Amino acid sequence: MRYFFGISYKGTDFHGWQRQKNAVSIQEIVEARLSIILREEISITASGRTDKGVHCRKQYFHADIEGEFEEKDLIYKLNSFLPDTIVIHTIEKVDDQANARFDAIERVYEYFISREKNPFLLDTSLYVPGPLDITVMNSAAALLIGKQDFTSFSKVKTDVNTFICTVMEASWIQEGEMIVFRISANRFLRGMVRALVGTMLEVGQGKRDYHAIRDILQAKDRKVAGPAVAPGGLFLADVKYPEGLIKRET
Repeated sequence: MRYFFGISYKGTDFHGWQRQKNAVSIQEIVEARLSIILREEISITASGRTDKGVHCRKQYFHADIEGEFEEKDLIYKLNSFLPDTIVIHTIEKVDDQANARFDAIERVYEYFISREKNPFLLDTSLYVPGPLDITVMNSAAALLIGKQDFTSFSKVKTDVNTFICTVMEASWIQEGEMIVFRISANRFLRGMVRALVGTMLEVGQGKRDYHAIRDILQAKDRKVAGPAVAPGGLFLADVKYPEGLIKRET
């Protein structure tokens, strides 16, 4: 039987989601703990992969489990066995054809920028001193919306078939001393959000005109965009599915 698991994690101590040969990943840890508790070999498929140091407030993975279990009991056992930086929130039985990766229709990322030096935010935001023009940064973000080629904002060595993404939302929000970039799309490329943030920070600092975003997109060349920002400020905030596939938490 197939189950969807809702998960959150702080990615500081991990080399991303995906299992790797010589580094500790979230996938490796979760699969190992599930296999021990359920006493069967468990393989999981996530709705998306996060890079080293990137965090996740909400995403899903699916697993096929033969044995019977009580969902609340398994959640309790998993959370007792997992590191404090990984939490399982929900387990839900789904159709055997449901796929956490391929059935996802929208993914939401947020990047946090701190405007004051705060040692307690070092792992979860990027400290950027000096003036930033949020209005012009929002003008730049608006140019990202729609179906476009994001080659210029992707890591060079990646195994995708297309660099086309459809962005539904892209905006900067002031939240006290924090500035948050929120973007949702049907899919994301490796390093895409961090490259977008780095480029728009240059816009906000007056180093680029916001119209330059159009030229960068058309160039399809990573070298013309700004540098990628550090991973610590990036969060996978949500993953959305067609109505009825899973129950949405309120």
